[in-house]
Amino acid sequence: MTVKGRPRFILLVYRMPAKPTAGRVSVWRMLKKVGAIYLQQSVCVFPDSLEVRRELTPIWRKISEAGGEFHFLPLRRLSSDEEQKLIDQFLDQTSKHYREVIENCEINFQKEVEFEIFRKNFTYEEAEEIRTEFEKIGDWFNRVTRRDWFGAPLRTEAASWLAKCEKLVDDFEARVFAAHEGDAADTDRGPLPLGNRTGHARRARRLSSPNGDGANSPHVTSKKAIATS
Repeated sequence: MTVKGRPRFILLVYRMPAKPTAGRVSVWRMLKKVGAIYLQQSVCVFPDSLEVRRELTPIWRKISEAGGEFHFLPLRRLSSDEEQKLIDQFLDQTSKHYREVIENCEINFQKEVEFEIFRKNFTYEEAEEIRTEFEKIGDWFNRVTRRDWFGAPLRTEAASWLAKCEKLVDDFEARVFAAHEGDAADTDRGPLPLGNRTGHARRARRLSSPNGDGANSPHVTSKKAIATS
């Protein structure tokens, strides 16, 4: 991606039929996923690397199959000012993505976990849902770092927030395990007063049923506290 310490870039210029619109939108989405910076409509630039070229190959095919055409042009001998303009645009784009990860962790995910703790919703289903949401954020962060070609700001902060979220997940799973372990322990304490037996039996059935919330449930996917305790 660099020549004697200087970055190399490639330019993609393409044209597609106006109809159907879905084809043009699909190509735009794929290019943005690769990390394109659009200089203007249907003109975008990327750092020149084997990985980027590999990821662009199916997009070229899609353009051709849709009846469009493209030109793939290496950019050489850019002035220092022009190089820096491109680098700054990539840095700005990646920083925005890191900021979105941070906001999702802080505003959405953290508050969701805190709310479920507040209402004591310590179920295996909720633990699974929270774990799944965390993994989505982690996948998102990894996609951003793969496109962080020039060391964008906020990467360290985003990684720190991801670590906080993982701890929230682990703590919530521990609460879920403790809550259900306590319910299970109640079954070993001998006969209950008559008034308490109905509710206790319902809990016991839920914990032991293969289709319920117990250890045999197909919904149990916790990876640390639930699985290893």
